[in-house]
Parts: sequence; C-alpha cells; structure tokens
Amino acid sequence: MSKKTQSERCATEPAFSHGDWHHWHEIDWLVVHRTVRGLQVRIAKAAKEGNWRKVKSLQRLLTRSFAARALAVRRVTENRGRKTPGIDNETWPTPEDKWNAIFRLQRRGYRPKPLRRIHIPKANGKGRPLGIPTMRDRAMQALYLLALEPVSETTGDPNSYGFRPYRAAQDAMRKVHGLLNRRTSPQWVLEGDIKGCFDHISHEWLLEHIPMDREVLRKWLKAGYMERNRFHDTHAGTPQGGIISPVLANIALDGLEAELIRHFGALKTALRAKNKVSLVRYADDFVITGTSKELLEKEVKPVVEAFLAKRGLILSPEKTFVTHIETGFDFLGWNFRRYWRQGQQKVLVKPSKTNIKTFLTKVRKIIKSRPGATQASLIGHLNPVIRGWCHYHKAVVAKETFSYVDWQIWKALWQWAKRRHNRKGRRWIAQRYWRTTKMRNWVFAADLPERDENGNAQRVELMIAARVKIERHKKIKSEANPYDPEWEPYFEARWHERMRRSLKGRLTELRLWERQEGYCPVCRDRLDWGRKWEIHHRVPRTEGGTDALSNLALLHPNCHRQVHSRNPTVKLLVSTGVEA
Repeated sequence: MSKKTQSERCATEPAFSHGDWHHWHEIDWLVVHRTVRGLQVRIAKAAKEGNWRKVKSLQRLLTRSFAARALAVRRVTENRGRKTPGIDNETWPTPEDKWNAIFRLQRRGYRPKPLRRIHIPKANGKGRPLGIPTMRDRAMQALYLLALEPVSETTGDPNSYGFRPYRAAQDAMRKVHGLLNRRTSPQWVLEGDIKGCFDHISHEWLLEHIPMDREVLRKWLKAGYMERNRFHDTHAGTPQGGIISPVLANIALDGLEAELIRHFGALKTALRAKNKVSLVRYADDFVITGTSKELLEKEVKPVVEAFLAKRGLILSPEKTFVTHIETGFDFLGWNFRRYWRQGQQKVLVKPSKTNIKTFLTKVRKIIKSRPGATQASLIGHLNPVIRGWCHYHKAVVAKETFSYVDWQIWKALWQWAKRRHNRKGRRWIAQRYWRTTKMRNWVFAADLPERDENGNAQRVELMIAARVKIERHKKIKSEANPYDPEWEPYFEARWHERMRRSLKGRLTELRLWERQEGYCPVCRDRLDWGRKWEIHHRVPRTEGGTDALSNLALLHPNCHRQVHSRNPTVKLLVSTGVEA
C-alpha cells in the first residue's frame, strides 16, 4: 500500500472491507499522526482567533476521519486499562478486534452503555467511586478528546497544571515556590479543595459551555452506571475513569484565574501589587496567595464560591483553610513552609508527613502480604513503588526524608526476615539476606538462578532511596501551548532534555534513543517517557542476531508487533525512519 493511497484513506474510509483484519498492521501510522496533528493545529488556531464556527467544522472533520478513529482505538488498546472490560466484558486484544473497532466509532446510532462502578480506597479511608466505560465508549471518548484538547489547551488557565499534556505536579510546585520565596512575597495562602468535583459538576453548565458535539456529550453524561447489578441514573457530574472526564473538569474550572484578575488586578498592576492574589491549580486542588488573612477569607473566598456555584460546585469545609507561610501547608503531597536560618528567610518544600506515612504504609503492606515470597520476588514488587515515589519527590528538599524512608523499610524487611527464620540468629539472617557492595553495607539483595550470556551470576538489589539524586525541576512556561506551532521548538528542547535525564544510567536505551533522534522508526511518533517501548532485533537472535547496537532499535509495542506480523527479519532504516 503506497503512502499516497494511505494518506487519502486517512481522511475518508479505507477501500478494503472490515473482514481484512490483517490491515491493522498495515496502517501507516506516520500518515495517521500527521493527519491528526495537522487538524489539531488548525483547531487550536481557530480557537485562538475566536472563530468557533470554524472550530466546530474542523472538529467534525477530525472525529469522522479514519486517522483519528484509528488513533483512538490504538490509545485504548495500549494503555494500562486495556484488559479491564466494562459491563459488556469486551476487550480488543487481537488485530481483528482493533481493525473492526475502527468502523464501530460512528456518531450515527451511537448509544453509550452504563459504566461499571467500582470503589478504590482513598488516603482518608473512604472509597473513591470509579466508573469504567466499555471499550467502545472509551474509544469514542478518546476520539472526541483529540478534537477537544486543542481547544482546552488554547483557552485554559495559564497556571492550571493537572491532567494537561507536558505538565505535571512538579510544575505546580515550582510555581507555588516561586510565588512565596521572595522577600516581598505574600504571607498568607488559601488552600482550596472542591467537594466531590467530578461527581457534582452541573450537566446543564457542561452542555452549554463545552465546545464539542453536545448530543454525544449529553449521552455520556446521562449514561448512568451499574453497581451491584442495579442501574443508577446520573443527574450531575462527570465520571472518574473516563478518558475525557479530566478535560471536562478542567474546562469547567478554567476561568477562575481570570475572575480573580478581574477583581484583584493583573500582573504588574497597582491593584495586583497591593493584594498579591495569585492562583495555582492542579485539577480540583488549588492554592491562592494573598497579603492578609482577612483579604482571603472575606474577599477572595466569596469570589471563588460564587464562581463554583455557577457550575454546581462548593468548597470542601474540611479541606479549605487560610494558612500563614510560617505555619506551612500541604499541597500535592508536599509541605511548603518558611524557615529562618541565620537571620534569612527561605521557603523550603519537603515531602509532607501524610504523604510519607501513606507511602510507608503501602510498602509495609507489600512486605507483610508476602511472608512466603522469595527475596527476588519481594524486591521486584518493592522497587517500582520506591522508584516512583522517589522520582516524584526528587525535585524538592528530600534527602533527609529519603534516608528516613530507607531506615523504615530496613526495619520492615528485618521483621519479615525474622518471621521467616524465627529459630536463626541475627548474624545468620543478616548474611542470608543482606550483602556488602563496594559502596555500602546492608544491601538487601538476592542472587538470581539465571546467568547472563557470559555465564556470570546475576543479582537483584533493593532500590536505596538515599541514592536518588536531588534535581531541581525546570518549570514549564505557563503560556506554552503544545498545539501552537510557535511553541514547537520549546517543547522539542524540553522533551529532549527530560528524556536524556530519565534515561541516564540506561546506556543502551539512551544510545538507541539518540540514534533514532527520539522517534520510533516505524510510526515516527515520539518515544516518550509516558509510553512504553520495546527493543527490537533487526536480525532475530534465533537467526544469529546479536545484541550489538547496530542490530537493535527502539519501537512502540504496537509497532513491534506490526514489524513481526509482516516479516520477522525486516530491516529498519533508523536514520530515515522508514522500512526497507
């Protein structure tokens, strides 16, 4: 299939029939990504100009295109929830299922099914309701999200950082720290939390203000949910668990920053200098700075409450406080507090006590629930949890916290080992489970039964939190828009810097990533830190291929399957990004 033919079919329906399921592996993903990206850029431009009639027309063109539907199916069949079915117990594991699913994403006659509701535990001991849509509904939401996200990114609040591409909690942390760390910074902070944000957003407000197909949106909002084999209607809220739900909630809360500016002044104005009111929001959690407690309680808080009331929302009384910076406050798992050292003030950000307690509780639960597991298996379960927590906090003042966490984990592991060998002495237990390396003693490590290609013994070690290097996070520019071509060089440079930093210590993958210029040679889409990739052998090892860099390539999992579905010995021209 030529690229020209594939490009034409990306904009309309493919010529071949639904039964030709092997064509899922013949989709030219390079053309797919270019087609979708081009339309998204045009949507963002029209939204920036305020041409909403053109936005609607381009959204309709995108949601009906073959390229967008194929990309939506690929997203829901490659994410972590791909094996979790809805109420119809349907998943799409095979190429045939994925290919046929593309043609099922039609607006005409579409009727979403109720969600399957489950409850996941929260930190306070309560349960958070989570709605699981069917695969088809997930794919439809992913499809319309492709058309809605360029609008939300163009019109969203500059200092909103939750559930937005290329933004993270660390960006919100850096913004809050920057607002409070100067000598002339405000001293008071309003910690805000919206009560049941996802469950109480007004359907009427969403249908009136969300710039997307209102009929499809109405069907999603009124689909209801199934719990314990009983159907429940939904009269408000957007379900947590839906792909498009975070963007709907973000759009509902966008405008709060502009409302505060209208009342209390914009940056570099006399009114702003007097009040110093600034907003930083991450999803439904936010902080607002101010010069006094009275200003925040009597003037700012009523403005926020009036803004939320129009959307059917209220502030949570239990989680909304006005705090002085010297007392400190928690936000996104960090504690922000001003300290005085040698007559100078400095605002430090550290992992919050609640967050540390929650993490250690999770680690202890993993250890206690596996009394009979092998040491290697236990390490395999603990390392991802420790690594994820440390990487989340490595941008703040966390070195002492990491050492404390290592000590607590050591105590839990020592109790685990003692329970396994209650008749053995301490010296025997220490020699059995802990090793001495060149760098330090008391390393919880196990020798694996398998040996490497050179016949050497392999060892797996528990990750040591204190060895994680503290690195300052470089905040994203508040006005940056990933769908605006003017910002493309900025995002490219930021992406390259972050990927090189995240691949440090993984030399083979780093060299392959740099040789491929950060792109998959099959689909030419980014090899990003938020997506998985696999190492492909151009000449398989079963046919004499080696692990030399010249014989390896990094591919997305779907692209890897696509290559092997055609010819196991296919050669990839990494330098040009095409297949031979």
